[in-house]
Amino acid sequence: MWKLVVKTCEYAVRGEIVILAQKLQEELQAKPGSHPFDEIIYCNIGNPQSLGQQPITFFREVLALCDHPAILDRSESQALFSADSIERAWKILDQIPGGATGAYSHSQGIKGLRDTIAAGIEARDGFPADPNDIFLTDGASPAVHSMMTLLIRSEKDGILCPIPQYPLYSASIALHGGTLVPYYLDEATGWGLEIAELRKQLEDAKAKGVTVRALVVINPGNPTGQVLAEENQRDIVNFCKQEGLVLLADEVYQENVYVPEKKFNSFKKVSRSMGYGEEDISLVSFQSVSKGYHGECGKRGGYMEVTGFTSDIREQIYKMASVNLCSNISGQILASLVMSPPKVGDESYESYCAERDGILSSLARRAKTLEDALNSLEGITCNKAEGAMYLFPRVRLPEKAIKAAEAAKCAPDAFYCRRLLNATGIVVVPGSGFGQVPGTWHFRCTILPQEDKIPAIVSHLTDFHKSFMDEYRG
Repeated sequence: MWKLVVKTCEYAVRGEIVILAQKLQEELQAKPGSHPFDEIIYCNIGNPQSLGQQPITFFREVLALCDHPAILDRSESQALFSADSIERAWKILDQIPGGATGAYSHSQGIKGLRDTIAAGIEARDGFPADPNDIFLTDGASPAVHSMMTLLIRSEKDGILCPIPQYPLYSASIALHGGTLVPYYLDEATGWGLEIAELRKQLEDAKAKGVTVRALVVINPGNPTGQVLAEENQRDIVNFCKQEGLVLLADEVYQENVYVPEKKFNSFKKVSRSMGYGEEDISLVSFQSVSKGYHGECGKRGGYMEVTGFTSDIREQIYKMASVNLCSNISGQILASLVMSPPKVGDESYESYCAERDGILSSLARRAKTLEDALNSLEGITCNKAEGAMYLFPRVRLPEKAIKAAEAAKCAPDAFYCRRLLNATGIVVVPGSGFGQVPGTWHFRCTILPQEDKIPAIVSHLTDFHKSFMDEYRG
């Protein structure tokens, strides 16, 4: 049974196209000039630092000091590190039993760090947060897996999931033997989430004997980049309350909002502002240190905030956390720093703000440049990236290209992405890996290559697309 489950599980952002890219990279290293490009540009995954983004200085100073506390007592450290990073490191080390980052922690994470995160959530939302509701995890992905383990009993249990969606969800649902119940985002309205569509898919699932247990919402959207309006979020909260669904809120891109008319609101803030408390709605919110402006993917830090569950269910969630002993301590520290960065008056505050704002404003410019370039190409339409780190353009492929893809035994968008890679070295992910309305084709492209590389990417993509369309138009 488990072998069948693993075989049905797919994870497109590291799938076939990426494996081909790695092979081409090895060939380039072994024999420079063997392909019509000099390097592989990985636009397939939200991995900012691999594409040149620099880490936030304050975060790394604190991490370095915590990992090697002996330097805290050296006089030269005062010149090398900011006063507030030294102060924060001392505070964190005092919160870690034994002051050792190489030791196991409490299964939910270090209590003092959870206190800091809870205070950060409270400052963000304006509503109380309890450190005992926070489970620190190795990035958001293990938190999602843990919730799927708890929610899914058999293939008769379903999870409402957006289409397009981040493949973590389809993969996790498949691995745990559940049923993905798709709801389609409306591309024509900027990837809108319609309650009527949720209700339709819920009723269809019930008619098939599937018990829908939870609703996944990704805000800002991945791969679609939309930011939900608060009114829409209120409707979603009411829908979950009426239908008795657990709301799984993927909020890992909460810092990545690029349009002035939109603002991130957490689902916890929205539900509490509606007067709903613990007894009204079960809500799990996911956050990660991998995204935002920090991009610390390799440090594997994140958390879930779990509210609205009975004590017996909470015990099971804690038991799941205990089986894994604890998440890594560097990731825990980073999660606390992300939710409690330098404040006005701190020595690092101005440099921190400059680094953060520089990264976010550059991402906004890159998103706009790539969006405009894609929309200028024949047969391609691309919605605005309001947030997150991706564009998800629709590609209207000529019939001849679709037939060529069929002959090559692959999806038409995968055929296009493979040809793009072989011609330019640019790695993007076919829309078929995220789900899409049948008969439509897309690809996901990150906005993460450094700004000075974007013009060349646009030029290579434009030349390839023109050549591809010329080849298959007739």
